[in-house]
Amino acid sequence: MAALRLLLAGFGNVAQRFVEILADRQDYSGLAGFDVQVVAITTGSHGAWSVPVGLEPASILEEYRAQGRLPDKIDTLNAVRTLDYDVLVELSPLNIARKGEPAISHVREALLRGRHVVSANKGPVAWAYRELQDLARAKGVRFLHEATVMDGAPIFNLGRHCLRGNKILRLDGILNSTSNVVLCEMERGLSLPEAVKKAQAMGIAEADPSADLAGWDAAVKLTALANALMEADLTPERIDRHSIEHITMEELVSALSRGRRIKMVCEAERVDGTVRGSVTIHELPREHPFARMEGAGSVLRLHTDLLGKLVIAEDEPDLSTTAYGVIIDLMNLADR
Repeated sequence: MAALRLLLAGFGNVAQRFVEILADRQDYSGLAGFDVQVVAITTGSHGAWSVPVGLEPASILEEYRAQGRLPDKIDTLNAVRTLDYDVLVELSPLNIARKGEPAISHVREALLRGRHVVSANKGPVAWAYRELQDLARAKGVRFLHEATVMDGAPIFNLGRHCLRGNKILRLDGILNSTSNVVLCEMERGLSLPEAVKKAQAMGIAEADPSADLAGWDAAVKLTALANALMEADLTPERIDRHSIEHITMEELVSALSRGRRIKMVCEAERVDGTVRGSVTIHELPREHPFARMEGAGSVLRLHTDLLGKLVIAEDEPDLSTTAYGVIIDLMNLADR
């Protein structure tokens, strides 16, 4: 079988780690036979790179890190519409203000051309999941998105393949790393601004962490999970959302003294046939599985009608774990 030809939309940290893994794939025994070829890369403002015979991963990274940009000028939408590739790998940044655009348009145009899509961008799953999955089925291709929530933890593959016959009645968990790190650091005596600065120094928080602290990132992730696993038709604006910005260090320390911890918890549940979601602040007993979650980790609990409750936890994720979410989707495409 010929190698899958990839168009990478976005060349940030996750995309660069993905390319590093491709360049060093001989070091990973599980990637033996993983045959993919990058044929183009586009970015929002740092150029592009496309050649007809595929790019050497090592040379891409060397060029980009030396120059700070790529040499070509084609924009992502034109690349998606005109270049020859098998899979669009959507790695551009999430844009909450634009409700998932321009990533949604990138995905839609690729599917319209009969190309597969693998997305690490949460926007298309949160704002346009049903439309894009229907379009993929109509065109005989696949729209996969394992890396959108909990990095490379096999959440969507679990629902798709391992929970067949179950109905997910409810899901809840801790899904935003920045807010969890900030709350943990405030428990240790830091103020909110100090905790945010520490999270930024750790490479976890964005320069502007407001979307994380206000629960927007968590709402987007919860929406993606509910849409894909519970057949919901939600958007992030319909999630009841609460911020951690009003929580004080004194409140967190007081909760600890009583054997409890304060956490930002995402919840989605079927109510009268409709899935409803919330991102709220909970005070939980120390023995609760969510209360045990430290730092940048995430935890998700699925409540099913046949299997009962299933808890999946991710500890200390990094760029490799997110890149793996992209890799497993590509492996699933190759298996077909």
